Amino acid sequence: MAVENITASWEAVVGVDIGGTKMMAVVYDRNFNKLGVSRKRSRDKKGGDSEGRVFTVINEALQEAGNPVISGIGVGSPGPLDPHTGVIIDTPNLGWKNYPLADVLARSYKVPVTVDNDVNVGTYGEWCSTDLVHCRHVVGIFPGTGIGGGIILNGKILHGFSGAAGEVGHMTVVPDGPYCGCGKRGCLEAVASRIAIAKEVAALAAREDAPFILERCGTDLSEIRSGILARAIELGEKKVEGVVRQAAYYIGMAAGNLINILSPEAVVLGGGLVEAMETLFLEEVNRGVKDHAMPYLRRNVQIRPARLGDDVVVLGAAWLIVEYLQTM
Repeated sequence: MAVENITASWEAVVGVDIGGTKMMAVVYDRNFNKLGVSRKRSRDKKGGDSEGRVFTVINEALQEAGNPVISGIGVGSPGPLDPHTGVIIDTPNLGWKNYPLADVLARSYKVPVTVDNDVNVGTYGEWCSTDLVHCRHVVGIFPGTGIGGGIILNGKILHGFSGAAGEVGHMTVVPDGPYCGCGKRGCLEAVASRIAIAKEVAALAAREDAPFILERCGTDLSEIRSGILARAIELGEKKVEGVVRQAAYYIGMAAGNLINILSPEAVVLGGGLVEAMETLFLEEVNRGVKDHAMPYLRRNVQIRPARLGDDVVVLGAAWLIVEYLQTM
């Protein structure tokens, strides 16, 4: 079903973005106008009950919207998860294992619930809510703490045999490179995520080759965030810029390989790193694509930044539940 042709017998739905650090819920009307919004940290300062906080953000968003009758709830969550059953298989940041999120929400709110990987949902949101809706094949790459990917082929999210297709961050781009959190060496995530960048930049700071970073963050990886990196580059810290450009180039290499395999019409780049240093990332990703994608396959492919910012997952989740409602 073409997204642009969706017309629904529904009045309101809820889109939910469950992240490792924040949760967000938005109530949308049938024209995708926001009726109510709630944001919270995924866990309180004492650790807290992250399952309960999902209900809190949904309830607060509904309350702000005037408690409308809703027709469904769509959720984007870190994986791995099973999009067919809505079971969260394992999310280390939240401590969930085999958590039947879709069933829990469906029983509580008495409405249908869809659950999918957050980057799948984000890519879907960009596709549904921008001019990309006219494309049939789109790849999303979202570098952040890790690197997530989403793939839309023939107007549908690609889940593959396992249900977890699109793990772009675990493509090998540097054989025998640094260890990744998954246990393999040389994954894209191990060399191009914000954490990977922060590790190299912290080493520069320790050697006093990045004085702004040293002054602002020391060598604390958690403090070396996207905005800080962008500011260091603005101040002329060339070695920091070199680290970021190399990471962005690796993302371009991965994008080039995906173009060779999937032949998408567009590659969308999202996440905080891209938002903070859009020009730099586009330059290096385009260079990587030029070096690694076949000329015929890369011709006319759009390489572009995501446009929806923080709303990308909640909006994509809302679109997914609306599409599901059409099949009932």
